[in-house]
Amino acid sequence: MSSKPGAGITGAGINRTRVGMAILGGVILLAGLGAAEDWTQWRGPSRDGTVSEFRSPQAWPQNLKQAWKLEVGEGYATPVVVGNRIYMFTRKGGDEVMRELDAATGRVLWDNSYPAAFTMNGSAARHGPGPKSTPAFSSGKLYTIGMPGTVTAFDAATGKILWQKPGDPDHLPLYTSHSFSPVVTGGLVIFHPGGHNKGALTAYDANTGDVKWSWEGDGPGYGSPLLVDIAGTRQIVTQTQTKLVGVDAATGALLWEQPFASTNSTNSITPVQYGQSFIVSNNTLPTTAVSVSKENNRWIPRVGWTNAEIPMRMTSGVMVGDVFFSLTIRNSGQYYSLDAKTGEILWRSEPRQADNAALLKLGDLVMSLEADGELVLFRPGRASFEEVKRYKVADEPTWTQPVILGDGVLVKDVTTLAYWTWN
Repeated sequence: MSSKPGAGITGAGINRTRVGMAILGGVILLAGLGAAEDWTQWRGPSRDGTVSEFRSPQAWPQNLKQAWKLEVGEGYATPVVVGNRIYMFTRKGGDEVMRELDAATGRVLWDNSYPAAFTMNGSAARHGPGPKSTPAFSSGKLYTIGMPGTVTAFDAATGKILWQKPGDPDHLPLYTSHSFSPVVTGGLVIFHPGGHNKGALTAYDANTGDVKWSWEGDGPGYGSPLLVDIAGTRQIVTQTQTKLVGVDAATGALLWEQPFASTNSTNSITPVQYGQSFIVSNNTLPTTAVSVSKENNRWIPRVGWTNAEIPMRMTSGVMVGDVFFSLTIRNSGQYYSLDAKTGEILWRSEPRQADNAALLKLGDLVMSLEADGELVLFRPGRASFEEVKRYKVADEPTWTQPVILGDGVLVKDVTTLAYWTWN
């Protein structure tokens, strides 16, 4: 286990000892640079991919400028941004590593690691050894779950490990291992450790790591949860291995469940909330809206609509008003929009767009980071989605959610993190 200052940026020609300012290709980055809003967890503040304070340029440039680029290690965990600090969770050899970066320069301020030996399932080897779960930041702490199921709390100021819980090497998720990104609420941090046919949704005391509740009704899926309030009850809504469930966030009591089982256990997206409905899918079941209501003191889930033409696999969608926008696995990757009230398809793109895409809603735009390193901007409408700009931002696969930082975007490929700017 180690905790030390990092070596700095590879191949960027930046003064590694100077924190105040970096100049690269005519771009001046001040140390006070930070996100328009802190990006403290998977898919942002509301876990819905929405950037609420986006500053759009007057005109999108022909090309983006790479301000800095850093070798950070393997994995698909999203960067976490708090003020002018970036936190990255990756793998270096047999270790899983947490590090803090200066947002202006990319300079490593601290890193810490722990042994995390892991053998990937052969059928999923091409996806790499992770980690794949995005950390959660809360009250000066960072919470992670690694590929062997190790749950860790780090001090965000120093990188010190505050508490850690080992995983169960005999019960790991079957294919891509742990990719459930934690959620923090009410002094609890909630994970779904365990694996195929075993494992409890578990709430740990955020300060001590003590288990406060667990729900053992199903093993984990590969997607991440929402934290929502319905009828005055705060609940975790998540796809498990075979279900969509709502669990009381304070007590762990099961409130409701809806069967939703893929034939190959690939419940891997985050539900998208629309009113009191949740839009879910996987690669074998239709895209489905499940509404939830409380009637006579009982929680009742109901299927509102289904659409079998546009199953999703790993691309979690975004809401644009009453329109749901995502990427289906059909036709080698096809963007589409549908009416969130009825499930009616409003628009479909040409086929062969992307194997996978990570989506953000930026004001009146949708940003898509495709798995082949293409960053695409769309202007959405009910009848069409106009492509505004397309940029090449990586030569290696980009499976990680992008994060908006100031007048630019953080892009993580297989092993590097880069900051691209448009102003």
